Amino acid sequence: MKGALFDLDGVLTDTARYHFTAWKALIQKHFQLELPASLETQTKGVSRQDSLRAILTYLNLDVSASKFAELAAEKNELYKESLATLSSQDILPGITNLLADLKAHQVKVALASASQNGPFILAKLQLTAYFDAIVDPTKVAHGKPAPDIYLTAASALDLAPSDCVGFEDAVAGIAAINSATAVSIGIGSANELKQADKLFASTQDLKYDLIEQVWQAKHLAKN
Repeated sequence: MKGALFDLDGVLTDTARYHFTAWKALIQKHFQLELPASLETQTKGVSRQDSLRAILTYLNLDVSASKFAELAAEKNELYKESLATLSSQDILPGITNLLADLKAHQVKVALASASQNGPFILAKLQLTAYFDAIVDPTKVAHGKPAPDIYLTAASALDLAPSDCVGFEDAVAGIAAINSATAVSIGIGSANELKQADKLFASTQDLKYDLIEQVWQAKHLAKN
């Protein structure tokens, strides 16, 4: 294993709940409608624009391009406001130790998140120094579940995707890692993430030696 490619929301910190809270507030303000909790899965791990499209489709709403852009921008401001108190105390269990162990073993690390707030959130968490590259999702042609962001992340580290392991908590993200031919590590529900090469119930269970074993096992199986 030469590279580690990380999603952000639900992997490094639990900001996913802030996203959906912001969407709910936005839709209530502009359309006086409620979003069901079941819709959160469709907005998890994908870009802001794709999330908004999913929400508008679900609600059977049609808006102009300018209104769409306005709604997406306002949602981001609501989301960022909710992150004002974010700090290193909000890093998920085990993540800091894993990042430190990856660096100690000369494994390069990249952020492959659909969030345009990635640099801002890493700074708030005081994790920026661990990352050798941060992918700008606005420069990626196709969002997750397409493999583009993981292919770009591996390229930014000057590595082949097959030399990398990707960490995700969303179905779309696992699909993206698999399509990129990296080794997929899922964090969360076995029902949702059954396509992952290896599943962990919690970030606390992520250990360098275990991840290296998963990578080695997949490559031995290929050869």
